[in-house]
Amino acid sequence: MGKTPRPAPYGGWPSPIDAALVAAHDGKPEYLGAVGEELWWTAPRPEEGGRRALLRLTPDAADAVSVLPPPWNVRNRVIEYGGVPWAGTPRPAGGPLIVFTHFADQRLYAVEPDAPGGPEPRPLTPVSPVGGGLRWADPVLHGDEVWCVLEEFTGEAPGDVRRVPVAVPLDGSAAEDRSAVRELTAQAHRFVTGPRPSPDGRRAVWLAWDHPRMPWDGTELVIAEIGADGVLTGARTVAGGVDESVAQADWAPDGGLLAVTDRSGWWNVHRVDPDTGHAVNLCPREEEFGDALWKLGHRWFAPLDNGTVAVVHGRGAARLGILDPATGDLADATGPWTEWSPALAVRGSRVAGIAAGPHRHHEIVCLDTASGHSRVVAEEHHDVVDPAYHPTPRARVISGPEGREIHAQIYPPHHPEVTGPAGERPPYVVWAHGGPTSRAPLVLDLEISYFTSRGIGVAEVNYGGSTGYGRAYRDRLRERWGVVDVEDCAAVATALADEGTADPARLAIRGGSAGGWTAAAALVSPAAEGRFACGTISYPILDLTGWAVDETHDFESHYLESLVGPLDKVPERYRDRSPVNLADRLRVPFLLLQGLDDVICPPVQAERLLAAVAGRGVPHAYLAFPGEGHGFRRADTIRRALEAELALYALAFGLGEGAARVPPLDLRG
Repeated sequence: MGKTPRPAPYGGWPSPIDAALVAAHDGKPEYLGAVGEELWWTAPRPEEGGRRALLRLTPDAADAVSVLPPPWNVRNRVIEYGGVPWAGTPRPAGGPLIVFTHFADQRLYAVEPDAPGGPEPRPLTPVSPVGGGLRWADPVLHGDEVWCVLEEFTGEAPGDVRRVPVAVPLDGSAAEDRSAVRELTAQAHRFVTGPRPSPDGRRAVWLAWDHPRMPWDGTELVIAEIGADGVLTGARTVAGGVDESVAQADWAPDGGLLAVTDRSGWWNVHRVDPDTGHAVNLCPREEEFGDALWKLGHRWFAPLDNGTVAVVHGRGAARLGILDPATGDLADATGPWTEWSPALAVRGSRVAGIAAGPHRHHEIVCLDTASGHSRVVAEEHHDVVDPAYHPTPRARVISGPEGREIHAQIYPPHHPEVTGPAGERPPYVVWAHGGPTSRAPLVLDLEISYFTSRGIGVAEVNYGGSTGYGRAYRDRLRERWGVVDVEDCAAVATALADEGTADPARLAIRGGSAGGWTAAAALVSPAAEGRFACGTISYPILDLTGWAVDETHDFESHYLESLVGPLDKVPERYRDRSPVNLADRLRVPFLLLQGLDDVICPPVQAERLLAAVAGRGVPHAYLAFPGEGHGFRRADTIRRALEAELALYALAFGLGEGAARVPPLDLRG
């Protein structure tokens, strides 16, 4: 028989999940791929300055090994969010050849991990002193070259940049010579993905789009012939357009062209005729078989040799399934995993992916399609604390303004030995995800457990504009950013309070990046007036006009045209929705967290809000972190930010002195 939980004040429950533990396990595996029979991927190393390690799992090994020692950091900055940073090929002798991008200098390197004397990377590309330099992403090895995307800065401004598919020689002749990098096409688009050659080597496909579109608004599927000289000729668009988003395109082993497009209102897998552009939906469903292309090279489907296709699909979730294009039948992989990343690796009849679930961290899982058996092969989940300290989440659909449905995930406070005082409702924090064209997945998250195990509930809101629920749901946010997202977050908070789940006087909101915008906007918006007792605002957008003019990077520099409207036509929206212009409405405590190296949401945005609230008597704290960019990667930063957030709630919710058991937060008015 278990012990009867003893009552204790919410927010002060003793928890084995401290901020250091959360920081040590921050992040997840990414960019999984196959090199022959081997699996390779990148993994976070928060304790090593937040670098990304490159890992290798050979068929006869029990565990994966890190290929490159610190400070090698396998990550790139193309479109600032990056893209696939490595590619590899098996060789008959001498082991595989791997190419990768190194974050510190953004150069492309080659390495032979089995070479005598150990791996010694050699540069393949030069360094440019102009602007942001030369950057490389989404590579594929093709003959004696690396085909990839080149992002080349031509001046000092964020918009002084061009992107083009290129071929980099593997012999190192371009290591000090930019002219040795061969540009594959003269076709000019602002944004491109890496070209993918067809199995017969005659054609290549890639995605392209231009300002003011974002890739989830409209992209073009471009196809070209590969000439005898290796140049791509006759480039033409065969699918996509201004109002059709193609999230991924690739070749099937039989030479057929497959693409994920939302022409039906949902990202579905289509077979596209490369000559006529005629497309056939292989599995018409009101589900998403793709998502927002925030990172170049994301892969939601992967063809198998037997003609079937591994797909990541779902509605508000992302399961792994095997699609038979001939019949449209779809069979899902078994197991406890409900969320699969857009990184599939195929080896014969086996499909490997990165998968997680409500009670499991992200693992490398392999599905044998012949037997239907799935098993964990690497990054195996191990409970770092007793799982009894984790909450049991619930997916909810809540009715919002105008009767629209709002998707949310509720994580109630939970502790195996403690419960709240009789008759008292718990505090809750509403989490607004970044993007905003993104979503919060329903997976085990130590950061959430950090709060729930102390008696503070969490509600993640996939507000209107989020992905995972079709194009119409995404389009709810068009020109209404700062309105719909705020209303939806407030509606979830209100519903929790009205049904008796949460204490209406102890509700908070938090978010980072676009979520930081939503959190800040909620604290000053009439739509959420009096709803939240405090807020945590991380690396946010706070001044729409400044951000739209010259205060962000090129990729998102026109994003606000769809989220808010054209600046030259509706300047009042930019002014009237920006929290920096509504500081007189800020009346509750807030915590502002900022990376000083952030070029996406730069520190000037945070500093502008601080100047606006100065002298107004609003309690607040500002923590700025040198060496951190957009999103925190270093263990010491994550720990300090999390403890400061908990300290804010201890003060704002009146949890009592010392209840939070973290360093006190100095709030200044």
